[in-house]
Amino acid sequence: MYDVFQTDRLIDLWLSEDIGSCDLTAQLMIDEDAVGTFHMNAREPMYIAGIDVAARIFTRYDAALTVTKLAKDGDKVEKGTRILTVSGPARSIVTAERPALNILQRLCGIATETARYNAEIAGTGARLIDTRKTTPGLRMLEKHAVACGGGLNHRLGLDNGVMLKDNHIAVAGSIGKAVARAKLKLPILTKIEVECDRFEQVEESLAAGADVIMLDNMSIADMTTAVKFVAGRAKIEASGGISIATIRNVAMTGVDYISTSKITQAAPAVDIGLDE
Repeated sequence: MYDVFQTDRLIDLWLSEDIGSCDLTAQLMIDEDAVGTFHMNAREPMYIAGIDVAARIFTRYDAALTVTKLAKDGDKVEKGTRILTVSGPARSIVTAERPALNILQRLCGIATETARYNAEIAGTGARLIDTRKTTPGLRMLEKHAVACGGGLNHRLGLDNGVMLKDNHIAVAGSIGKAVARAKLKLPILTKIEVECDRFEQVEESLAAGADVIMLDNMSIADMTTAVKFVAGRAKIEASGGISIATIRNVAMTGVDYISTSKITQAAPAVDIGLDE
């Protein structure tokens, strides 16, 4: 979920950053009237995310280029799969190549890492969600990539919901007072989530009418106790210290959501090549 207008602004920045005054090598080595056809190939198994953005980079740079997308966002592809073909002025193809590959490798990496985490919690009923720990300027695209890998998006920004953390609660005086204050002017469809790191806070959050209770860095035993106590009266999110090695045990406690920044911050770029 992203806006094409906003994405075009990013693409212009990426192209300007890479090209500078001109693509010196392309202009020296490739005749102006030379044409060619190049193919993007997956060099390892991956989930696709950002294929439309990569295609747009080529046509944004040169409208004379023709791009054929051979895969769509959310597809799982194997090593050797051809995912995109671009034809037209050869200078333009090689000039726009690196920004197109950079963003596609990044977004496919996030989608692939998300799918890996998602597979670990299959059948538990818990859903994997992302965080706001994204690359500055790329949040909407990275959150789109999470969705392509089967994850859900948490808040898109600070204006997407109320998240009461320890400092907010300290200023208000208590969880009950913080929730009550938020509800005074809160848009009717906006949810309130409270971050808790001990069981007493879970009790207070539920009594205050929080919509979502975050269990922050709690032990498996404490999370299990909290889930039994809440008993479906609010949604429960587990967060903090989540890794590929721990996520299934967390999911087995019965929480509704598990959030982790690992699927964006620690996702390795996948290997994609552009070849004739």
